[in-house]
Amino acid sequence: MNFIAAQAGALSGLDWSIVGAAVALLFVISYTFGREQKDTNDFFLGGRRVPAVVACLSFVATEISALTIVSIPHTAYSENWRFLQFLVGLAMARLVVAFLFIPAFYKYNCTSIYEFLRHRFGPATQCAGSAFFFVTRLIASGVRLYATCMAVGVIMGWPLTATIALFTIVSIAFIAFGGIKAVVWAGAYEAFFFVVAGVVVVAYLIQRIDGGLAAAVRTAGEAGRLSTFHFKFDLKDASTFWAWLAGGFFMGLVSFGTDQEMVQRLLTVETRKGSQKTIISTILAALPVYWLYLIVGTLLFVFYSQNSSLSLPEDLKEIFPHFARTVLPAGLKGLVLGAIVMASIDSPLSSLTSSFVSDIYRPLIRRGACEGHYLLVSRIAVVGFGLILAGIAFACAPVENILWFAFQILSLTGGPMLGVFLLGLLTRRRANFANIPAMLVSTGVCLVLLLLIKNKRIDLGWTWLIVIGTAITFGLAYLWGPSTPGPEADTETYR
Repeated sequence: MNFIAAQAGALSGLDWSIVGAAVALLFVISYTFGREQKDTNDFFLGGRRVPAVVACLSFVATEISALTIVSIPHTAYSENWRFLQFLVGLAMARLVVAFLFIPAFYKYNCTSIYEFLRHRFGPATQCAGSAFFFVTRLIASGVRLYATCMAVGVIMGWPLTATIALFTIVSIAFIAFGGIKAVVWAGAYEAFFFVVAGVVVVAYLIQRIDGGLAAAVRTAGEAGRLSTFHFKFDLKDASTFWAWLAGGFFMGLVSFGTDQEMVQRLLTVETRKGSQKTIISTILAALPVYWLYLIVGTLLFVFYSQNSSLSLPEDLKEIFPHFARTVLPAGLKGLVLGAIVMASIDSPLSSLTSSFVSDIYRPLIRRGACEGHYLLVSRIAVVGFGLILAGIAFACAPVENILWFAFQILSLTGGPMLGVFLLGLLTRRRANFANIPAMLVSTGVCLVLLLLIKNKRIDLGWTWLIVIGTAITFGLAYLWGPSTPGPEADTETYR
């Protein structure tokens, strides 16, 4: 279809209107819910008065994020659909979190889920769990911020530095005033925006592909871009069904059960049963969004195959924002940009701050202060974490596949966190001070293995690392636990 001309250039007035209206509504949400806050319970948990359906949509928006909107099309464009195997493991993990993790968090009325570790083991394990969360979430969220700013920079023609600075300021202002209620309600709105943008882009691409949907399916299938399930059992191959199933299941337990950013949304629901229904419902809510953006990537592959005269980005990780800037007409360009912007403002600043205040500042630095003091510290911490995220985002520019990079980071630090949580949930072992060396040993082993995999010194799919890390932490803490001193702990299990 050589008659298609590139439409590169600045955004039109219609595009600016769409993006401006979308962002303005976010700040209306922040103001509406931010003015109701009286203490940290409101700031971090929304007073546990958030409707389950809103928490569900917000959970999905956080899970999807700008990293998915930008990286999933790139993965489908350059590889295939085998990422869907990962979602099978994620679905299984949600069920385990619903019936094993959530009851424990509600039993102890946790503001930060690492408070459970204090009740079960002691303050040392709580601090270690929170510290691992800080490292994991800061790096992963820095990658997400980079993905957003890279995409926006491509569409707008802005330099990366200015884009990161702008988004950091906007996110800090949004979270510092609005708190978790603003984040949750905005997330529900963002999830709707993601779907609308994806559906419109798919419809546009199908109309611009010679032969329509049937030709697209045929071309993509012949090129292997629709390959989904790969059942061969091979520990060397990270793309097999079994590797993705194991990786998805364990990463899902880490993300949905031990990550304050995700679990915080579930804890805004009033009752344990309501929270359990919320996470189970996200199975059906999240899958169509992942699938939608895989379709976008596949259709982009077919579209550019048929239109070889059109330019491609120098770096293929920019394929979707490049397409939005150079091909999409006015209106649609603004819709895609709006979706990416929406996905960036739902940031991790609230969860990082809640963990810092609940797990470190309140118990270790300043006990017994008034709620107004903790609320002020929370808002100051939002600013500090926002600046750290900006620095990490700058450092991510050399990363080639940002989706795989984010998962590899999670595989290093997620296993130790999950191993400690499972020890507390499934056993009666006391292992307060044993947990820390077990987590450190596990992280060190997985880091060495990842480096060996990267340097092709060993043949092992990196998706197995989180399984290995969980097993090492659980096993070592279980063995060392009985011989180490620690406080009396609540040894009730939550099966």
